[in-house]
Amino acid sequence: MSTSELMAARTYPFGDPDRLNLNPLYEQLRHNEPLSRVRLPFGEEAWLATRYDDVRLVLGDARFSRAASVGRDEPRTHPHQGEMGMLAMDPPEHTRLRKLIAKAFTARRVETLRPRTQEIADELIDGMQALGSPADLVEHFATPLPVTVICELLGVPFADRDRFQLWSEAIISTTSLTPQQIMEYLGNLHAYIAGLIAQRREHETDDLLGAMVKARDEDNDRLTEAELVQLSAGLLAAGHETTVTQLPNFVYVLLTNPDRFAELRADPSLVPAAVDELMRYVPLGTAAAFARYATEDIMVGDVLVRAGEPVLGALASANRDDKVFEHPDELDFHRESNPHLGFGHGPHHCVGAQLARMELQVALQSLITRFPNLELAVAEEELPWKKGMLVRGLQELPVRW
Repeated sequence: MSTSELMAARTYPFGDPDRLNLNPLYEQLRHNEPLSRVRLPFGEEAWLATRYDDVRLVLGDARFSRAASVGRDEPRTHPHQGEMGMLAMDPPEHTRLRKLIAKAFTARRVETLRPRTQEIADELIDGMQALGSPADLVEHFATPLPVTVICELLGVPFADRDRFQLWSEAIISTTSLTPQQIMEYLGNLHAYIAGLIAQRREHETDDLLGAMVKARDEDNDRLTEAELVQLSAGLLAAGHETTVTQLPNFVYVLLTNPDRFAELRADPSLVPAAVDELMRYVPLGTAAAFARYATEDIMVGDVLVRAGEPVLGALASANRDDKVFEHPDELDFHRESNPHLGFGHGPHHCVGAQLARMELQVALQSLITRFPNLELAVAEEELPWKKGMLVRGLQELPVRW
């Protein structure tokens, strides 16, 4: 009898998310049962890795596969099991697609975008000041900033933002949309992108989308037409959705930890370290997702995972592992080392990590400089949180200054 057959599976996720608080069961599991059996609302049972070293192993070791999820009843929090594109690929297929876009997101390339990002941030804050206090930071700052940046990088009209933002919800929905709505929204998003691609074939453009179309048309072996559409749609959606969510989360954490906010105001040079510490500290996902399948029997910690079994890596739990991070539940902008997994790890490490870092740095720097007296405009318990999504985030963040 295998180890998995001896262990009873827990229901997962461990209850509804409580704002940005991490369920205490993760800490118990890290210390007592670091690899545990879980049953998600949909799909087959899985292992859940909660320790830092185990999560890194599962995400980074070639013996764990995302491609093996294709055709399996993957453990998940949503009823639909749609086409995952790059997220369901392993090297070298995954590498082939990633190489096409990675050069647009290098640290050097991203730094050339910083001045323009700062201009956008300044314009948005000017608009907030003209509007007057209080204002919703989500609507007037946190959403348009990353949306504008990704639109300009890809070459997507900012005027279309309301449409593609609505359709992008299909990618992060668990229960906020019906399966029919998800299919409809994804179809709309792909059709929209296909239209932009057709425009580039009529008139070449000097943007990332134009470069991808050129790569496709000059060498069909590098990229199929379906991959071009799916990759472009994924970049548009992922290129703004997570930062739109994390920026209000970060500001919320700072406003509810006034000592840390005061520390940043007193020493703005701490902003880069603060962004990485907030990436570690804030649990973006509502649950671990995107299981890796063992391609052979492999030990994860003290547990033997059999070939064919799926393992979920709990990034938020790994980021609170006291074997790696001293006082992990404290927000500390002075950590000497911060090897967090906030952007993932391994082949599927977030390709836009440098862009997200830069945007978050510019955003926080601008807010603490222009709004040194920023505070919540409503009681904390009145803040509305998103529901039925893969990510935790605020629907609104009313602030005054």
